[in-house]
Amino acid sequence: MAQAWRCSGLRWSADGPELVWDGGRRSALTRGKRVAFGVAEGGVRTCVGARRHPCPRRAAVPGRGTGARCEECARLDRAHSVAADTIADDPRPYHVYLAWFGPGMTKVGITAVERGSARLLEQGAVCFSWLGAGPLMAARRTEELLRAALGVPDRIAYADKRAVRSSLPVSEAERAAEVAELHARAVALTGWPESLAPEPCRPVDHAGVFGLAGLPPAVGAVGELVAGGAVSGELVAAAGPDLHLRTERGVVVVDTRLLTGWELVAADADGELTVPVMEFGGREGGVQDGLF
Repeated sequence: MAQAWRCSGLRWSADGPELVWDGGRRSALTRGKRVAFGVAEGGVRTCVGARRHPCPRRAAVPGRGTGARCEECARLDRAHSVAADTIADDPRPYHVYLAWFGPGMTKVGITAVERGSARLLEQGAVCFSWLGAGPLMAARRTEELLRAALGVPDRIAYADKRAVRSSLPVSEAERAAEVAELHARAVALTGWPESLAPEPCRPVDHAGVFGLAGLPPAVGAVGELVAGGAVSGELVAAAGPDLHLRTERGVVVVDTRLLTGWELVAADADGELTVPVMEFGGREGGVQDGLF
């Protein structure tokens, strides 16, 4: 029987994106590399657990979910989470940031100062700037101030991010324009928490890191992995959790969050994509020999 590996997800390091496997092994993802893996016949996706503890029931979870957690583990994971607003006493300083994903798509968010720009890479932010830094609750109040006063969202759907990656403005200045304009409006607001120190607008551009220059439009995205299915293609770009793979029928996006919970095996690097693919245009693919 072929050796199987359980994927913990995609992580961004100083050297770029890496797939992380249970046990600590890492696989660097460099552009031009062939990415190929499959799910063994009879494979089942199981819950990844919560807060570094395995799921006690090894419960089966749906293939289409990006969280790969059963209801009980998902509840436990969110019970002590900054993202879920269930923790207010974190003593670490936090950054408030503005992140841009494409025209008309700028969001506000927070991340621990010690994490640097990792959170922005994980979200696939094409351009970002810090807005300020301070205690957690001050950062949260500033985030809410921007939502209420300027209508800035705190979430951008991944489907919307993917839809524009191949047609972004060419220059860094154009990509930074909306962030700079919103930053100026934000610092002019009254009502900022006194404990949050404003920071100047210094846009950071990730288009080169992600490999977005000349990126071909994607024809679809993998909807889920299935037992007996395989993914194979050449990596042309990586942004956030997404891999853009050149396959026999065009570029297809693979959200690596769909890999978690599966036991994956090696696949033919020259093989075809044989998992469900959702075409960008409304039709949803099934398990098939080709893409559509």
